[in-house]
Amino acid sequence: MLTRLAPLLFVLLWSSSFIAAKAGLRHISPLLFVAVRMAGCAVVLVAVMLLLRRSWRPLSGWRWLHCAVAGALLNAIGLMAPHVGLLLAPAAQIALVQSLTPLLTAVLGVVLLHERLHSRQWLGLALGMAGVGLVVGYAAFESTSRFQGLLLAFVGVLGLVAGTLYFGRFCRGVPLLPGATAQFIAAAVVSALGAWLLETSRADWTTGAVVATAWNTVMVSLGGMGLYFAMLTRGSAARVSANFYLVPGTAALLAWVILGERLSLLAVLGLVVASAGCWLVAAPPREAA
Repeated sequence: MLTRLAPLLFVLLWSSSFIAAKAGLRHISPLLFVAVRMAGCAVVLVAVMLLLRRSWRPLSGWRWLHCAVAGALLNAIGLMAPHVGLLLAPAAQIALVQSLTPLLTAVLGVVLLHERLHSRQWLGLALGMAGVGLVVGYAAFESTSRFQGLLLAFVGVLGLVAGTLYFGRFCRGVPLLPGATAQFIAAAVVSALGAWLLETSRADWTTGAVVATAWNTVMVSLGGMGLYFAMLTRGSAARVSANFYLVPGTAALLAWVILGERLSLLAVLGLVVASAGCWLVAAPPREAA
C-alpha cells in the first residue's frame, strides 16, 4: 500500500514545500532558509542513526562520497536557486519549471543509465515540455524579473536532474537511512557555504517562519525526499521523476487557496498539458498491465 501511495504522497508534500517556502521567505533570506532546513535534516538523521545503532559500514569505501555528491546536487543546488526564484515569481510557476526534471532525466537516463522509454512516454515528455514552454514564454514577455526567477528555477532543475542520475548510477545499493544521512550532511555544508558567501542573511523567527521551516524540514525534505529515494530504488529514473509533472497543478491549487495567487488562462493551460504528460510518462506499458 505504501508503494502505491508513495507517488501521491510525494506530490502532495513536494507541492506544499513551495507554499511553505513562499510564506517563510517573508521572514528569512532564501539561502539561509535552505541551510537551516538541510542542517535540521542532517541533525535528525544523525540522531536516528545513533539511537537505532545503525552501522556506518554501508558508506565505506567511496560510497559516502557518492551519496554526498548526490545529496549536494539534489538538496542544495536543487533548492537554493529556486528559493531565490520564489522572491521573483509565483510559486506555481516555479513549480512548473521544475517539472522539466522528467524530460531531462529521461533523455539523459537513456544515454547514461541505458533505460528504455516507450513511444507513449516520449509523447508525454513532449507534452510536459510544451506545457512548461507556454508559461515560461509568456513570463518572458510579461516581466523581466519573473523570467529571471524562472531561470533560477531551471538552475534548480539541473541540480535535481544531475542528482537523480548520479543517485541512480552510484547510490542504489546503499541502504536508505545511512545514504540519506550522508546526503543531507553534504547538502547542509554546501547550502551553509552558499548562505555565507552569496547573500546577506536575515532571519525574523516569527511563528510562521518556524512553522514553514519545520514543515519543509521534517515533512518535505525527510518525508518527501525519503519517498523519492525509495521510489528510485524500485523504478526507472524517468518514471519516478515524472511525478514532478503533477506538482505544478497541485501547487497552483494550494497557492490559490492559501496565498491568494492567481494564474492566467495560459498558465492554467500549461498546467493541464504538463499534467497530461505526467500521466503518459508514469502509466505502465500496456503489455505490463
